[in-house]
This record gives sequence, C-alpha cells and structure tokens, in this order.
Amino acid sequence: MNQSFLQYVQQTSEQQERKRVFPSQCPFCSMQCKMQLVEQHAEGRTRYQTIGIHNPTTFGRICMKGQHAHQHALHKERLNHPLIKRNGQFVKVTWQEALDEIKARTQTLQTEHGNDAISVYGSASITNEEAYLLGKFARVALKTKYIDYNGRLCMSSAATAANQTFGLDRGLTFPLRDIKHARVLLLVGTNIAECQPTLMPYLEEAKKNGAFLIVIDPRKTATAKLADLHVSLRPGSDAALANGILHVMLHEQLLDEEFIKKRTSGFQEMKQHISHMSLPDITQQTGVSMKVIQKIARKFAREKTGMILTARGIEQQIDGTASVRNFLNILLVTGKIGRIGCGYGAITGQGNGQGAREHGQKADQLPGYRDITNPVHRKEMAEIWNIDEKELPGKGVSAFEMFEKMQKGEIKALFLMCSNPVQSGPHASFIKKAIEQLSFFVAIDLFISETAALADVILPASSYLEDEGTMTNIEGRVTLREATYPLKHQRKHDWQIICDIAAVLGKGGSFSFSSAEDIFEELRTATKGAKADYSGMTYDRLRKTQGILWPCSHLEDRGTERLFEHQFSHPDKLAKFAVVAHGQQGAKEPVSPEYPLYLTTGRVMAHYQTGVQTRKSTSLVARQFEAYVELHPDTAEAYGIQHGELVTIQSKRGSVIMRCHITDTTRKDTVFVPFHWNKHQSINLLIGKQLDPHSKMPGFKYCPVQLSAYKN
Repeated sequence: MNQSFLQYVQQTSEQQERKRVFPSQCPFCSMQCKMQLVEQHAEGRTRYQTIGIHNPTTFGRICMKGQHAHQHALHKERLNHPLIKRNGQFVKVTWQEALDEIKARTQTLQTEHGNDAISVYGSASITNEEAYLLGKFARVALKTKYIDYNGRLCMSSAATAANQTFGLDRGLTFPLRDIKHARVLLLVGTNIAECQPTLMPYLEEAKKNGAFLIVIDPRKTATAKLADLHVSLRPGSDAALANGILHVMLHEQLLDEEFIKKRTSGFQEMKQHISHMSLPDITQQTGVSMKVIQKIARKFAREKTGMILTARGIEQQIDGTASVRNFLNILLVTGKIGRIGCGYGAITGQGNGQGAREHGQKADQLPGYRDITNPVHRKEMAEIWNIDEKELPGKGVSAFEMFEKMQKGEIKALFLMCSNPVQSGPHASFIKKAIEQLSFFVAIDLFISETAALADVILPASSYLEDEGTMTNIEGRVTLREATYPLKHQRKHDWQIICDIAAVLGKGGSFSFSSAEDIFEELRTATKGAKADYSGMTYDRLRKTQGILWPCSHLEDRGTERLFEHQFSHPDKLAKFAVVAHGQQGAKEPVSPEYPLYLTTGRVMAHYQTGVQTRKSTSLVARQFEAYVELHPDTAEAYGIQHGELVTIQSKRGSVIMRCHITDTTRKDTVFVPFHWNKHQSINLLIGKQLDPHSKMPGFKYCPVQLSAYKN
C-alpha cells in the first residue's frame, strides 16, 4: 500500500470526523418540514448543507427558505448576551442583572397599578411547550389577564369561523393524503405555491387524478396559474361571492338534503336569507360574472368529493370570520365534510400557528382550547396549576386592543416573545407610539428587531436549531422537533427564560422544569379531556410515529386523522349554518376619488413574516432584496408610471415608497405589496385599526390607497 494512498485515507478520515449532523425542523411555515443541518469542516473552512428528511407530511421535501434557514440561526448579529438600555443605548449585562431589573420594575408597577398593568405578547413560532408555559406565566406568575399573541393577526378568523360552525378548530379537518381523493378543490385567498410550496405536490397529485382546481384570488398567483378556473374577484367581496354560489346551489337544488337534515342546524334561516338576494347585484359587486358563479356552484355540488381551503386572503379582513363561515355554508349544503376527499382546511401560516393557539396564549383560552370564562374549565386548570380558581385572571383583550390600552396608559409594561408587532401589526406607526409610552418593556428574541429596539431589556433566545420541543403542523399533527445544536454564549431557551423570570418573581415552584419534555408532561395533563387533547402523546411515541394528529386521549390512541366523521363538536353534535350579510356597507372603508385603488398584501417565496429572520439570509435576500408594488399595465399607463420606477402609495394613515413591477397578473383596480420589509417599505403603516368583531382580525388584505410617481 503506497504512502499517498495512506495519506488520502487519513485525510478522508479526519474530514469525516469533522462532520457533524444536527436534526431539526424548518422554522418557517406550517408544513414543518423535517430536515437536518450538515456541518462540514475541511481545509480551514466550515460549510453547511440542509437536507430534507422523510416524514409523513412532506416526505423529505424542503423549499428555499428551509434550505437556507441556518443562515439566520448562525448570523453574526444574533443576540449573545442580555442587554439593558441605559441612557438610550443598549449595554451588555449578566443574566442576574437583567432578572433583577425585571423583578424590580415589574413589582413596582404591579404594586402601584395592579396586576393587569403588565401585558404579555406571544408568538406562533415558539413550541407548544413554550406557548403553554407563556400562558401559565401570564396567569400564575404575573397574575395578569392581558395576554395575546401574533397568531391573532394570522389564523384567528378561520379559527373563529371553524369553532362557530363545527364547534372545533383544527387547521385541516382531514389528513393531507386525502387531498388526492378530492374531485374538486376550492382555494380561497391562498397562494400555496409561494407560502407553503412543499404542499403543492398534493394539489398536483389531485389534478393528475382528475380534480378540478378553482382558485379565488384578485391576483393570478403562481397557485392560480395551476388552476382550471381562476376567479379574480374584487378585493373584500368574498362573502358576497359565497352568497352568489349559495344562491345558485339553492335555486338549482344542488344540495345534500340528507346531510343537511341529519347533521346541521340553521339551514332554513340561511336559505330564507339567500332567497332575497339578487345574483346580478352580486355579480356587479364582486366583478365575477354570473356564468362563472354558476360554474363554481355546479362543479362543487355535483362532484362526489370536494374540499375548501382558505388562507389569509379571505381571513385578514374585518369581515373575515363571516366570509369564511359563508364558504363553510357551501361545504355544509353539499355535505362535503367528514369523509375521504372532503373537508375544510385553514392553511396555517406560521410554523406553530396551530399549536400556539391551542394552549393558552389567546386572551380567551386556557390549555387544550378550554374557555377561560367557563367555570368548569377554570376549576380544572386551577387544580392543575395548584392555585385558587379565584386567583386565575379572567378574559383579556386581543393583540391590537392591548396596544390601544398601552396608548391609553391602562397597560404599563409588556413582555414580548419572538414577535415584531411594530412591523406586523396594522397602523404600525400607532403600535410604535403605544409601545414608546410604556413604563417598562422586555423583549425576548434572536435579534434586535424593529420592536425589540424599543425595549428596556432584551433577552437572547434560542433558535430552531437549538430549541427542542413539539410543534403542531398544518394537519394538526404534533411532531417532535429534535434540536441538538449547542446553545452558545449566554443564550437561553425561551422556556428557560420564562422559568427564570417566574423564579425571581417568587413563583419558581410552579416553573421548576428541567427540560422541554418536563413541560410537555404537564401539558399532557393540562389538555386531558379537553378538545385539543394531547394526553395520549409522549416524546417517545412522537419519535416512533413521526407525529400524531390530535385529539389523542390515551397511550394506545393512534390519534384522529379525520374529524367530524360521525358528529360535530357542538353540544347538540350538529354543524351550524350562518346567515352572512355582504356588501361594502358597514365598517369597510370604501374606495373614493381620493383613494381609488384597492391595496392587498401577501408573501413572496423567499421571505417569511416581517423578514427579521429571512432578511438575515444572504441567499434569500439575493432572491428578493426589496419590497415592490405590482400594477396592472393599464393602471401604470393611467398614472404615467414606468416599470422599475419608484412610486408612493398612500392611505389615510401614511405612505410608503416602493419600486413598481408592471404585470397583468393583478386586477386593474388592485395593487399588491409583500409585507416582509421595514422602514419606508413597511406596508402595514397604511392599514387601518378596524377589527373583525368576532376574531379581532385587522383588515390587512383590503385598504383603499392612492398612487403617484415618487418625487424627492
């Protein structure tokens, strides 16, 4: 054996020894793709590669965001130490100094102004364990009623509509594999191709099996280009379109009368309401022809199987709950739920958007979807938490309403976890001013975001690579995110930070957890017997099964893949029809000669939410480095605007500057802007403060604006 070969073997062996593999899940969308990060040290350099891992949801697929997620987790601007703002500047401090500051300021404020002077704002990106713990922290350690989370701005209208209609909210009422059995798929306000790209193969498989795909969206998105029928409706007219479809179904007797009779209530009231409507009026209001409305109604009703999928396009409106309920009316009149190839799906946006809303971060909920106003539910949680039920705070207010209370001076302090409301909230300048009025503000994050920059104390959190815990994906499948990347510097896991703060506030006995798995064991107990029952799951079971769909009530329970096969979750076991009025009347701000265009917002494939993470990725920024506004060619010509030119977009609340992209994929009366950018390109500066009366969702997807060429 020659010397050169021995040297080669030795060198290869050394390189292999310097290779490390870290298991994880993508930190971005609700598909929660399983993956692993390969770290390779060779020739004085460190290289990283992300590889998709087979799992029951995405089968090893990952998208560009998942491929490059490690770039933000390993970024040089990650927070490494606690920071305290002194004389307007952040300075590094020890954990003990930071905790002492939090203790002193919190106790002083609560002594002077009461427990409810403190508020907590959570996240749909944290694990189930941390979401559960944050709710417990607010109610047991701080004893405040003011807690809500950023998922209120994402999935709340769909969740509210599902609860009102079915008595239960789980993102999908079916497993993803059922999609291939649907003969017709009705997508409303969802651009899956860019927002959940690893879901697209399910739609493609359904189409290969003969499914008819209908996409309802003002824009001809990448998803709409796959459709057999793209319906470019006028923004904000979703409820009217659903009423038009129902009108045709009722008039032509395209109904499942047996299903309606046996499994629903409220049909006659809904039928009478629809009978008074005029289809020509609906056509005029929606911009959708009578022929197209009839085609949708007939196709969806006559096929044996069908599904309706909604997302933020229909949900992020001040009538979002009503609009979703109206499309659920369509599902009920045709009996297309509770069997293979049928059902409803809210395409959850954030990574743990489903789990984060189940376990106590919402103002009105306790773990497992318990109702905080229900005396029985309150008693159950008080016993589990070993407190007197009278000590358990009552119902608070929604996310945006908390900022209104800050502005009024009723809330004096804020604990913020892994969220960026200064950019993600409506009327963003108002939120910034409200936070600036606080007496004390603590932010827990990976970076100094636009919101964290306003804090008095910032605590360094752990990333998806470092933080183990469970996540609940788009299907309602609870998965275990293994995380073994070393936690460096003075960073801590979110759950550790919560426990540390609780301890200095004198509540350490209720937060004496040593691992994420310890917290999950308490979560299992806390959800037992509740609607979102996780009690039959353990970390060991989740590892072996690669995830279980809730509810799962005992250790032999395989979980519940398909909901509502035999009954719904209301006390009478029936689904409820809704009477949904429509129109531009009421609270919706109308277009006018001064503000003649509709603004709608959304995502692009390369970025996620407010971009705090994805804008730290050089590979993703290279694909999309700035915001832009999409204009129809005729609209651009009318305003004398050229492709690539800077334009000013203005609403009654403010203005932003964008580069113009001229495209025929949007309506002439509509402009589209992605919301991932900050400062003068933060589109949420333009959005109003009005909220959906049921879900408290702001109207991100509908805002009258004016347009002009930018002038220095």
